[in-house]
Amino acid sequence: MLRVTAEAPPVKVGAPDALQRLAGSLRAGLREASDGLRPDARALLPGLVVGDTSRVPPDLDDAFRATDLTHLLAVSGSNLTIVLALLIGPPHLASRAERRGLAPRLGLSLRGTAVIGGALALAFVVVCRPDPSVLRAAACGLITLLAIGTGRRRSLLPALAAAVLLLVLYDPWLARSYGFLLSVLATGALLLLAPRWSAALQRRRVPPRLAEVIAAAAAAQAVCAPVVAVLAARVGLVAVPCNLLAELAVAPATVLGFAALAAAAVAPPVAQALAWCAGWPAEWIAGVARTGAALPGAEFAWPGGWAGGLALAAAMVVLVPVGRRVLRRPWLCVLCALAVILAVCRPAPFTRVLTGWPPPGWRAVVCDVGQGDGLVLAAGDGTALVVDTGPEPHAMDRCLTDLGIRRIPLLVLTHFHADHVDGLPGALRGRSVGAIETTTLQEPPGQAQFVRSTAAAARVPIVRATPGERRRLGPLTWEVLWPPAPPTLPGPSDPIGPRDSTNPTEPHGSTKATDLRGSASATEPRGSTDLYDPTGFAYPHRQEPGPGGSYDSGSPGSSGSPGSPSGTDPLDGPNDASVTLLVRTGGLTILLLGDLEPPAQRGLFAAHPELGGVDVLKVAHHGSAYQDPPLIHRLAPRLALISCGADNPYGHPAPRTIAALRAQGARVLRTDTDGAIAILGTEAGLSATVTGHRVKVRLAGGPRTRARTHPGARRAEVRTAGNRRSRSRTRPVDNRQPRCRPRRQPRCRPRRQLGHRRRRRTTRSMRRCLSRPRCPPGGRRSGSSGRTEGGEPLNQDL
Repeated sequence: MLRVTAEAPPVKVGAPDALQRLAGSLRAGLREASDGLRPDARALLPGLVVGDTSRVPPDLDDAFRATDLTHLLAVSGSNLTIVLALLIGPPHLASRAERRGLAPRLGLSLRGTAVIGGALALAFVVVCRPDPSVLRAAACGLITLLAIGTGRRRSLLPALAAAVLLLVLYDPWLARSYGFLLSVLATGALLLLAPRWSAALQRRRVPPRLAEVIAAAAAAQAVCAPVVAVLAARVGLVAVPCNLLAELAVAPATVLGFAALAAAAVAPPVAQALAWCAGWPAEWIAGVARTGAALPGAEFAWPGGWAGGLALAAAMVVLVPVGRRVLRRPWLCVLCALAVILAVCRPAPFTRVLTGWPPPGWRAVVCDVGQGDGLVLAAGDGTALVVDTGPEPHAMDRCLTDLGIRRIPLLVLTHFHADHVDGLPGALRGRSVGAIETTTLQEPPGQAQFVRSTAAAARVPIVRATPGERRRLGPLTWEVLWPPAPPTLPGPSDPIGPRDSTNPTEPHGSTKATDLRGSASATEPRGSTDLYDPTGFAYPHRQEPGPGGSYDSGSPGSSGSPGSPSGTDPLDGPNDASVTLLVRTGGLTILLLGDLEPPAQRGLFAAHPELGGVDVLKVAHHGSAYQDPPLIHRLAPRLALISCGADNPYGHPAPRTIAALRAQGARVLRTDTDGAIAILGTEAGLSATVTGHRVKVRLAGGPRTRARTHPGARRAEVRTAGNRRSRSRTRPVDNRQPRCRPRRQPRCRPRRQLGHRRRRRTTRSMRRCLSRPRCPPGGRRSGSSGRTEGGEPLNQDL
């Protein structure tokens, strides 16, 4: 036994007594009896019976919260009611001659029934532990049993009031417990509102049993919703139907679960058989929760705190009389039901008409997943390349559902940090995924194991990204630029197939460019080690320094990874091992930097000297202050995208990073203030649409100039930009040794960053600036003909 105080750590005050040890052994027996069940039933059955949620995975817990089914995991009056109903039958017949249950069949008198019922209630508290909801249920049950035993008239509402008063006097801290408050409110709603609403439904020809269940679920939801809004700042739309469907299985699962609990101590095989029977209704409840939570409109945001709770309570007070009038007109009921169905299911055409999202012809979308990354690249009808999945499965699932994505031939996880991979279950939910491509550095180990186990459960193969890898998927082509291949070790087998030398963007022997599915043989076994680095020699920073303070990789003359001119390993942690992709779609060039830090950015710069300007840049590491100025100067993006969470504790994005990007003429959009960002158009007319402010940003009026970005490029095609196409000429551009002719003032100076009131149009000067050709890295424009000359590299320290 522990004593917990606010001023000191927990102190052990004594060993558990015999009764507590017995209760602990019963709970352990139930867990052992349910070990052989399916994952959801194995996790859920102990929670339904005794409130043991230690096995409930986070995704199932989130599903229960989204559908307002968490009261099933918090043992309360419903569990005790089911247990007592076996003894005394229906409560309204418990004191009559026609009473039902086991008591009259065993010949027990009313007093004997009350005594045995009281013993069951006390045992219920001991086994399920004295939580606030358990204490409230036991107090109400004992008062009701006392009324039955003494032959007095039962009145449940005074019993509830007396139970609450006694418990608060015994433990005043219960008055500050939200669980106790929700339990009392739900019980009061069942006693006061549910009978009246049930009678009203029965007068409208609803079957009595169905009317009682609907009235009970609706009354409890209406009363508890304001408190839930105070705590979670949300309102659920599927709570009532999900509770109705789950109610069908609650009683069988609870009764069989308690039977398995009692039999576990004396007959373990019998307990296992009973637990197997209870697993079926438990699976049904878990399926209801997961299905309801997967609906796009399962819940919507609502102001939190007491202000939001009071506003929702006022809305409920207004909706109740309105609902009475609606029930009198069947056609209004049908319209309201259709409106709720559309709000919950949110079909893509209906949502696009109402909200304008997603915009037609989108090429890439940066999802609003909070403090993390999640990017979707369109590859056809319902098909996309997904890069990272953010920190929350629900947010990623909602983004993909809004975009209508049903098939993901390849899902790229740039590295294994939680803000990039924890949303993987949401991306896999209800979609066909061909393969998952990851980085070569398996760190952090826990998150890497999470990805492997999640992929194995979904039967999705895992492959490793290799530098120089090129692929094509519909209108998309992309190349892996980073991380460098580990030295002296061969790459892994590729389930997508070897690249064809005649067409390096397609797998060998493929008949369709969109066929990127893998085979099950490429799936990594659970608990597998790093296939790239079984000895630790691939990454010198994992080893102890050798003689002279240097790292010896075992091969003479190699003291670092490829692309590291300084001879040091640029993969200093998971961020620097981020998979970096250069994507082309619709004439646009998009560079995705993952979370690369300045050392890896310099390594990328050195490994790909041919890399020139890009149209769209996904800024590294959520726009942190740690950026490499020469790389930003060379890329010179027209549009810079930053994915970060609102009010994040890391200060992302950094003001100086935004200032440096704007100094290069880039328009900066960020998910924390603009919401999800959609990229549209082509090279001749790049535009972006955001959800946060419903503004459309148009960039550029014609093709821009940049160095060719494929390997081996030696020449850059320089054209004058504008609506009128002019004659072009080609001349060699040496990106490594530019000739510099400094210029006093820039030819084109964009106006000040547009505010939110002026985002619907781009000023003439901004349009003229963005439509002109860009200079090569370090270069300056010398005239209107589009000819460029070299310049000094950027020395600004970010």
